[in-house]
Amino acid sequence: MTKKLTELTDEELIKEFQDNETLEAYEILVKRFKDPLTNFVFRFVGDRDSSTDIVQDTMIKFYLNKDSYKSFAKFSTWIYTIAGNLAKNELKRRKRRKIFSLDNNIDDDESKKIQIEDKSFFEPDRLADSNIKSHIIQNALLRVKPVYREVVILRDIEEFTYEEIADITGLSIGTVKSRINRGRTQLQKLLKNIYKE
Repeated sequence: MTKKLTELTDEELIKEFQDNETLEAYEILVKRFKDPLTNFVFRFVGDRDSSTDIVQDTMIKFYLNKDSYKSFAKFSTWIYTIAGNLAKNELKRRKRRKIFSLDNNIDDDESKKIQIEDKSFFEPDRLADSNIKSHIIQNALLRVKPVYREVVILRDIEEFTYEEIADITGLSIGTVKSRINRGRTQLQKLLKNIYKE
C-alpha cells in the first residue's frame, strides 16, 4: 500500500516534485514551511510585510529551482538557506537606502502602530504581559548584529541543531557556536535592564 502524499517526509515530497512534477507535493511543502519560515524571517528583518514577501519569494525560488536541491541535505536546511539569503539581501537593501536603523527611535508607520496598539484592554493581564515581553524581546533582537541574530534565531527560536545551522549558513560549527554565544551575550545586555526588579 502506498503512502498518501501528506504522510511523506519533506525529502520524499521534494523528490516526488522533482521526479514527477507533482504540484500537490509542492503545495504540501509550502503549507508545512510557510508559517515557520515567516516566523524566522520576521524575527530576522522585523517587518511583517517584508517577511511575507520574502517567504513568497522563497517559495517561488523553491518552485523554479527545485532541481538544485540535492537529496543528501535535509529539505528544511535547503529552504531555510534560501529564506535566510533573501532576508540578508533585504537588510542590505535597507542599509543602502538608509531606511534600516538599529536605533530605538525608528520613526515609521509600522513601529508607531506597534507601539501604540494596546491589546491589554481586550485580553487577560498575563497575555498582555506576554505580548509586551515578546515585543520587547523582538525589538532587542533587531538590535543584535545581523551576523549573530541569524544564528541565535535558528538555534533558540527555530531550534535547529548546530550542524543544521552550519549547513544553512555555510559556516563551520565552531563559528556557529561562537556567533550564537556572542549573539546571546548582546541580547542579554540589551534585555538586562528590562527585567530588573
